[in-house]
Amino acid sequence: MSGLREGTVARIGRQAGPAEGDRTWSADPYSHALRTGQGPLFLRRADGWLLPLDVERWCAEADGVDLEVLRRCEGAVLDVGCGPGRLVAALGRQGRRVLGVDVSAVAVDRTRRLGGPALRRSVFERLPGEGRWGTVLLIDGNVGIGGDVAALLDRMAQLLAPGGLLVVETVPELDLDERVRVHVTDARGATGVTFPWARLGTPALLRYAERAGWCAVEQWTAGGRSFTALRLQSPSDASHTGRSPATQSV
Repeated sequence: MSGLREGTVARIGRQAGPAEGDRTWSADPYSHALRTGQGPLFLRRADGWLLPLDVERWCAEADGVDLEVLRRCEGAVLDVGCGPGRLVAALGRQGRRVLGVDVSAVAVDRTRRLGGPALRRSVFERLPGEGRWGTVLLIDGNVGIGGDVAALLDRMAQLLAPGGLLVVETVPELDLDERVRVHVTDARGATGVTFPWARLGTPALLRYAERAGWCAVEQWTAGGRSFTALRLQSPSDASHTGRSPATQSV
């Protein structure tokens, strides 16, 4: 379905090319938190506002909410910003073809130690299987990568096979569209470099998606988290408006 040959994902997962912007998520304190599997860890804006990062959940096994996401995946799966690899590992245990991509060397190493294929690379660099992935995941706030949602959605369109599925996690219960510069910090006072980031609620994601030609095919909430599944509209689909995507709570 995906057009990826058997064995391709495992082989490319062992590559270790350089990553653009690797200082953002590779420098301490993010790397330190992933090595220990513990926070506290935060994104900090210039005005001092702190967004807690759920390191313990990221470093644990996939939970029931994660498995609901993975149940919806189709074909070969690309996990963008895979972090320490819980989703990649879970898909691998299910016998699915999957690749994790992350700019953090520590994240990629941890994913590989869990038995999952992972590649250290920015999503905006050339990636294996472009235009042939059945599903791409933007989970755990990764819709914020690069701080430019429109550019990121355009990139997702390049990665997916025709009719492929994009699953995005959004900020729950908020119509939020925030583009800021942040850095990672922890309770020790260690800080990383500043980089652009975005935070989106579902309504804002749907506005960006509609402008870029995506159609929401499902929305759901589970465990206090919110998700939207998108597909690029075909020319025939674009003429049909007024269809409401399925929405459910788990």
